Amino acid sequence: MTSPSAVPLSLRGRLLRASAVILPLVIVFAGLALFKAFHSSLENAEASQARLQVYLLLGAIEVDEGSLRLPDRVLDPGFSRLDSGVYGFIHGPDNRLIWRSNSSLMLPNEMVQRLPSSALRPGQSLFSHLPDQGLYLFQYPVVWESAAGEIRFLISVLRSDEQIRNEMKAFSLQLLGWLSGVCLVALLAQYFIMHWGLRPLDLMARDLDRIEAGDADQLEGHYPLEVQGVTESLNRLIDTERKQRERYRNTLGDLAHSLKTPLAVMRGAGEEGLDFDSYRQQVEEQAQRMQQIVQYQLARAVKSEGRTLAQALPVAPVVERLLRVMEKVYARQPRDIETRLDPSAGFAGDERDLMELLGNLIDNAFKYGDSRVRVDVEQAGGVLRISVSDDGLGVAPKQRQVILQRGARLDTQAPGQGIGLAVALDIVSSYDGELEVSESDMGGACFRVTLPGEKLTAA
Repeated sequence: MTSPSAVPLSLRGRLLRASAVILPLVIVFAGLALFKAFHSSLENAEASQARLQVYLLLGAIEVDEGSLRLPDRVLDPGFSRLDSGVYGFIHGPDNRLIWRSNSSLMLPNEMVQRLPSSALRPGQSLFSHLPDQGLYLFQYPVVWESAAGEIRFLISVLRSDEQIRNEMKAFSLQLLGWLSGVCLVALLAQYFIMHWGLRPLDLMARDLDRIEAGDADQLEGHYPLEVQGVTESLNRLIDTERKQRERYRNTLGDLAHSLKTPLAVMRGAGEEGLDFDSYRQQVEEQAQRMQQIVQYQLARAVKSEGRTLAQALPVAPVVERLLRVMEKVYARQPRDIETRLDPSAGFAGDERDLMELLGNLIDNAFKYGDSRVRVDVEQAGGVLRISVSDDGLGVAPKQRQVILQRGARLDTQAPGQGIGLAVALDIVSSYDGELEVSESDMGGACFRVTLPGEKLTAA
């Protein structure tokens, strides 16, 4: 089980460790294969040389009256030179030694007596290594046809393995040097290949550091195909996290903006000189309203789009309730309120969204209107149309899109944060509706909202 304090090894470290273990093993196996192949080639050459010397002896043999006779000197001078490392023997059918070369006079007789092999048949040959004696043995049985009959004999050639041992030693040293160099070069090449291959990950880490420092918005480098999917996922995650932060920040602003109205009602109730029970009732109503607002804004923070309710919500009661609240908030600046409400108009959405939307629009009409406010609600098939008009100074055509932006305000003298209309537009957009700013027939501003609606049926 991995210790919690253990630091995980980097990818580069993992690859280098694996290469440092596997690559030398591969080199060792390759060296063993080359060593064996070279040794086999030397032994094959030794066998060919011994066979050639057997043929030289066979060519020098003469048969005289049923007996073999060889000249004192044969073509290969190694047979004549004492202890030359090349030794020749001929044994008869009874394993009797018929002839031996002058070079073999120093060899032990016990070894010479053990040379004949009865397992060989004419036409067969035997090549073997005698490591204890340091010799290679080649034997070839022969059947000689003569006038006196068949003569069977065995030709044996012994050759010293000293030359092969010396060549193998020299080859081993050279092979060790070359393979060590190859291993070192391969490890260095592997390091540079890993450095080059893992560079996109280093660039990605650097770009992530730039994003964390605020110098970049997303991963913009050109990454390999294998990493492209990861970078795209990271960019989506960064974008989602940024939008979520923006949503939370906007929610805090929306919450502060929404709580202004119930706080203003509570402040106004304290200045009206109401009795305790009436004052307590208004405070409890507004406190409950504030609790609903907090719950609503928290729900909006994690909601990306409007949800259609199973049953349509009556719009007229919501408008009337909001107008009564605004009359209390702006009690010092009374307005002439006019309504044209279709009692069958229904909103296919969340009641809290409708109250937040109309609350912002009606609050703006009371705040910026001079003396008159009008709210129209009508139902046309599956579309709900609401308009809120006032008789104030209105909004210039060039500024009608500007005021819908969060934080934008035309009148900096009036209190506010400039987020009410942005909240309204956000709610309307979540239901795929429309919010249009125009001039009212009373000379002020007119805000027209189109939302999904449903005609109410009589109970």
